Amino acid sequence: MTVNQLTEKESFIAKLEEFVTGLKSYISTEDGQWTVKGFIDIFKNVYTVSSDTKIVSKILEIHLFPKILEFAQVNGYKVVLAEHQNYYPDISFVDGADESIKFAVDLKTTYRNQSYPGHCNGFTLGSHGEYFTNRESRKNIQFPYKQYKGHFCLGIIYTRTASDDIDETKIYTIDKLKSITSVVKDFQFFVCEKWEIASDKSGSGNTANIGSIDNIDDILKCNGMFKNLGEIIFDDYWMNYGKIMITDSKGKQKKISTLKEFLTYRGKGHDLINAKRSKRKVKPGKK
Repeated sequence: MTVNQLTEKESFIAKLEEFVTGLKSYISTEDGQWTVKGFIDIFKNVYTVSSDTKIVSKILEIHLFPKILEFAQVNGYKVVLAEHQNYYPDISFVDGADESIKFAVDLKTTYRNQSYPGHCNGFTLGSHGEYFTNRESRKNIQFPYKQYKGHFCLGIIYTRTASDDIDETKIYTIDKLKSITSVVKDFQFFVCEKWEIASDKSGSGNTANIGSIDNIDDILKCNGMFKNLGEIIFDDYWMNYGKIMITDSKGKQKKISTLKEFLTYRGKGHDLINAKRSKRKVKPGKK
């Protein structure tokens, strides 16, 4: 199949996957450290970046933004950023020749979980609230959900540098810039449709967010719990998450909270569920 024979969605995926292959070298030194070392004042003093995940995430977004704009320009897309902080998605790519063709891309960052080798801290994949259930809603979303041809995660997995190696109180001169230890390193980039890496659990506390899987190999392969079931089942499950009541084996009423329960309720088998890989915690002092 040639590029011209691909659907708009398939073409966008192919372009985005090719794009991320060059991002690691753009933000990393030869030994894998982040090229961002800190921030500088007018006196040329350099202050170390905090390792706080929200700060790292935001600076990574800023760092990558020129490349994202370049990607859009080369491929004929307009970039529409979320108008408000809590809006979905982070970036809307709108075809310059046909504005009915839109793609939603969220930038997602997470760090490797040193206590559970092969796993990361996971991330949220957007709300399953109003705009997700009502595909014509404009609440907390840039364009109605139904207008997007696809919903993607451009993801970054990294390792946090040990806190003992970072001194956030130290001030450096600009000539010492390369000697500063980066707060994060060893980046891996991936592109997946968000349903492909979804779990069946909420992503954060009491908020209506879809949670991701956390096994790194499965994330990189877009191999989430719904991978074999498809996007329609993913949509159906998360549109109804926490809403459907069933009677358990003890005769008590409960809300459906697992994919297995949901498929049983829908009269479907469980054989296509892509079960999450279990974690094995590393004991202190062992690897």
